Amino acid sequence: MSTLPRDILQQPTAAAVEKTLIRGATIISMDPAVGNLVKGDILVTGRAITAVGENLSDEDAIVIDANDMIAIPGMVDSHRHAWEGQLRRINSNAETLEHYSNATHLSFAKHYRPQDMYVGTLLSALGAIDAGITTVIDNSHNSRTAAHSDASVEALLDAGIRALHASGAPVSGNWDRAHWPGNLARLQEKYFKDPANDLVTLATMADLEPELWAEARRLGIPIVTEFFGEQMGAQLPQLHARGLLGPDNIFNHCTCLKDEGWEILRDAGVHINVCPRSDAHYGIEDGMFAWDAAIRHGLRPGFSVDNETSYSGDMFMEMRVAYYLERVLRVNARPPLSAGTKQDPLNSHRLLEAATLDGAACAGLQDKIGSLTPGKQADIVLFRTGDINLYPSNNAFGTVVHAAERSNIDTVMVGGRVLKRGGEMCGLDLPKLRAAVDESCEHLFSAAGYTPDVFATSFPALANHSGKK
Repeated sequence: MSTLPRDILQQPTAAAVEKTLIRGATIISMDPAVGNLVKGDILVTGRAITAVGENLSDEDAIVIDANDMIAIPGMVDSHRHAWEGQLRRINSNAETLEHYSNATHLSFAKHYRPQDMYVGTLLSALGAIDAGITTVIDNSHNSRTAAHSDASVEALLDAGIRALHASGAPVSGNWDRAHWPGNLARLQEKYFKDPANDLVTLATMADLEPELWAEARRLGIPIVTEFFGEQMGAQLPQLHARGLLGPDNIFNHCTCLKDEGWEILRDAGVHINVCPRSDAHYGIEDGMFAWDAAIRHGLRPGFSVDNETSYSGDMFMEMRVAYYLERVLRVNARPPLSAGTKQDPLNSHRLLEAATLDGAACAGLQDKIGSLTPGKQADIVLFRTGDINLYPSNNAFGTVVHAAERSNIDTVMVGGRVLKRGGEMCGLDLPKLRAAVDESCEHLFSAAGYTPDVFATSFPALANHSGKK
């Protein structure tokens, strides 16, 4: 039986202290009722924000000096395949989904052991926290056995991140088909009845499969679907007519969807996320992420990283790529948009909303996270504005969206627990993490017959089959 390397985080994630006062930050609350403060304080009691304002009392509180820092809500990655963490940038020049699948589902994925699922998911989750992403919708579509599923969940729990874990059946290779869909009920019973584990909740990954959707709904868990509008949009009218679409559906991508399809998703209350980088990188359908189309039809999608096999895992680049693609789309609209066409303002405030509030809504967590609102969970990120690349910070939104990097993040708090402080991840034994990642890569590369080439401009054809994402 495999053993998970659970000693990578040397100090168990500490419980939230009774009171923490973040003092003197420039506060971007993302809540119109709270507003933004040039210099203000955030009081955290236990796991929740209890006050945002000026000159709050620090009696009995641990004080975090946030002078010369910007505070924002934790960012939300609405769709990421965290199990692929150790395959970072292995296929950086992939041009299509087939190229992506060649280096994932059709090759390495077949050889994942439970410990590989753990290492990949843990690496992705810690990298997300390091980059100010406090919540992920984890699309875990390589659950080959019950042990593989357990390892993924335990990695998320160990990392301390907030996550919606969407367990999914593998795309190719041999796997224990007998544990699907029963694996979902088993996971729910094993991990998700314990109130202490409420940072991580259960979902499932499923195609347009009404039978699997029915099982998910029996269990009361969300359904995550890789949805490509041009390919799959024709099925929406029938699904809608049968009452099979609802707010428990989360659709990724939504590229090239026709007006009728958007209207169905809106009317059914389906949650969606869009992928600024991956849609362009892999040329998914027309290669353009669907934010503009969604907005015009009255939806507010979250942003998602999707995967790290070709590019970085941060939300800063998603916001920036979104800004420039959307700018090009609007400037070069053919035919020009008619007067009165619904469009959101294209500015850094709106992009940060997509990365926080709209991502929270995509995950069904809008009442818990997404803004610095008293009563919500304390998922908070602090940026050092005195760093050489950010100083002077003449505009707070512009600093975060258009200039900040993970290296500028001083503090990350998830549910009142500090997971990064002073620019360093708390309790992380980096040499042990690297050793576990190296061992996993060595196993996967050997099993798949891959010879690493750190200067390669293309990835070898390990799997001569067409694949799906």
